[in-house]
Amino acid sequence: MISKTNNLENLILIVIPSQSQLSSDFYSTTCPNVLSTIKTQVDSAVNNEPRMGASLLRLHFHDCFVQGCDASVLLDDTSNFTGEKTAGPNANSIRGFEVIDTIKSQVESLCPGVVSCADILAVAARDSVVALGGPSWTVQLGRRDSTTASLSSANSDLPGFSFDLSQLITAFSNKGFTTQEMVALSGAHTIGEARCVTFRQRIYNESNIDSSYATSLQANCPSVGDDSNLSPIDTTTPTTFDNAYFKNLQSQKGLFHSDQQLFNGGSTDSQVTSYGSDAQTFATDFANAMLKMGNLSPLTGTTGQIRTNCAKIN
Repeated sequence: MISKTNNLENLILIVIPSQSQLSSDFYSTTCPNVLSTIKTQVDSAVNNEPRMGASLLRLHFHDCFVQGCDASVLLDDTSNFTGEKTAGPNANSIRGFEVIDTIKSQVESLCPGVVSCADILAVAARDSVVALGGPSWTVQLGRRDSTTASLSSANSDLPGFSFDLSQLITAFSNKGFTTQEMVALSGAHTIGEARCVTFRQRIYNESNIDSSYATSLQANCPSVGDDSNLSPIDTTTPTTFDNAYFKNLQSQKGLFHSDQQLFNGGSTDSQVTSYGSDAQTFATDFANAMLKMGNLSPLTGTTGQIRTNCAKIN
């Protein structure tokens, strides 16, 4: 029971705790139109280029796996730190910054200094999945933005396309995810495209790949050169968020080495089979895993800041 009777003190005691955790209605009074504003911009970007949906989803993932969901992935280099954009898993790879910049500009016009870049990333990821036919979930809001980034953590914490199953399980376990959640989140590869350099070794040197699939990829990805030539990660329905990715794995048509590791005689084969035959179960598990990912070590309350430009510290 609160013993003080001063109204202002009571208000402070009530308001501060509500800032310390994420909630779905965080901006309901301070920026009530933020969700519709983000959705409009994401829908427009994905309609113009379906690949952008995968890119925005990946930005959120690459943000949360490094220092937590704090928009550190968006920061440009400063005199005090080197940002995460040039890390091995990110360089010449993560994209969509201009879409986030556009959204941030629109949101700042609505509600200056209120909505964090980290929250914009989380909502844009959800809206991208929905725009491509995937499941929705209620994004929890109230994150604040980091004032620093970590090149070394980006290099060490993000899973790589050449990972074996044990490395994937460890990378996700280090962030608190079960193996089942790791498989579900890997289903994000049902959308998007990848550069030749990321799958060249697989299509020329690995045996657990469908031969006709490998040959078709080699036509656009020579053994030397053309590193940036693109191929869809899901060869069946590359711009639709569905469970075809898992069916492809069962046919040895995983694009990355790390993809095919999920169905290669190991502990995750049964999960891949389950998701391949039950799209609804995958959709539910994916949405739940995304909710969990969005809760990775967020900055809340008075920690961090609300950046007015997502690439720069205020």
